[in-house]
Amino acid sequence: MARLNSFRDLRVYQELRRLHLAVNEESLRFPKFEMFELGSQLRRSSNAACAILAEGWGSTHANIYLEAINRSKGEVRETQHHLDMAYSKHYFDQPRWVEFDAAYEACDKMLERLHERLCEWRGTTRTGYEVRETTSRYGADRDAGEWATLVALMVDVMDEFAPSPSTPNPPPPL
Repeated sequence: MARLNSFRDLRVYQELRRLHLAVNEESLRFPKFEMFELGSQLRRSSNAACAILAEGWGSTHANIYLEAINRSKGEVRETQHHLDMAYSKHYFDQPRWVEFDAAYEACDKMLERLHERLCEWRGTTRTGYEVRETTSRYGADRDAGEWATLVALMVDVMDEFAPSPSTPNPPPPL
């Protein structure tokens, strides 16, 4: 089992960071009039996905970290939307769109599994629109034993995932 000393050790963080750098490079090839429109939105949302995850790692409360994971998932979906729009405007080809979309889908699955495991550890379950807790850890500070357990869960989750090749359906061109 790998050891997690920082958010930088999370496989999902590493992949989101790698994707941001690739998306950033790709967006700089957009037409000049899109540099501060779609290009900027794409760069900001792709960066926010990994930045929010890093920010949440530093929290002393599990519920704040869970919220950071949720927000990171939202940024992943926003980035996918911007990628759909860029593809629809023919700013890059279908193979590149498929590559980005599949990688962001894999990250979304990693984040969801991380969220599920942290909820299990905390004693919380999500069912539709309802959240149930068997114990409340909202205000509890992490002690060393709890943090070690939490880190072990995150390592297990990250070990479960490797990006799988799948071919999503591209959005229709405009």
